Amino acid sequence: MKPFSKTETVWLVVIFTVLVTISIPNFIVSIKRAKDQMRRDAMGALSTALSGYHADFEAFPLASPDGRIMDCEKPGDKPFLDKNKKWIFNFVPCDWGRDSFSNLITGNPYISILPADSDYQKGVKYLYFSDGNRYQIYAAMEVADEAEIDPKIIARKLDCGGRTCNIGRSVNVPIDISIEEYDKLILDQNAKTKK
Repeated sequence: MKPFSKTETVWLVVIFTVLVTISIPNFIVSIKRAKDQMRRDAMGALSTALSGYHADFEAFPLASPDGRIMDCEKPGDKPFLDKNKKWIFNFVPCDWGRDSFSNLITGNPYISILPADSDYQKGVKYLYFSDGNRYQIYAAMEVADEAEIDPKIIARKLDCGGRTCNIGRSVNVPIDISIEEYDKLILDQNAKTKK
């Protein structure tokens, strides 16, 4: 077998370079799309878990100031019944990707481990808001041409850990305004109706 000539070698390098140049961007987009699908799946699982919590307690778990679910207990703490037979909890924020989201009375999990964003090592996270009657949960998709990316959410400039949140799910509140803004809107509408 005779070795390639200098011209043939140059052409092989050029062809290989063109193929790699074309393939790498497609490969990167494929990885981002796969991570976005994981985010969609996580938001679906969270919605299901929150519905289960609501079915048990007729409320959604509250949110911490930094956007986490307030349903974990301090190590060593257990819920207890007070003298009026009311359950008392000492909630702390649950950590994405580490803590279970469970019924603290029965111990039954709604979701065994709260999902973490696929780029959690880079600080990217989900964002959760709730007042007990309603909730909003947000994530930051990476592929900009996704049909579900909402410009109204982007306009809110919510921080999903170094990325602007651009998709969300909610119950009993629009996704594009805060729960507080929605409450004020409802109060204003009720005041107008009473006049």
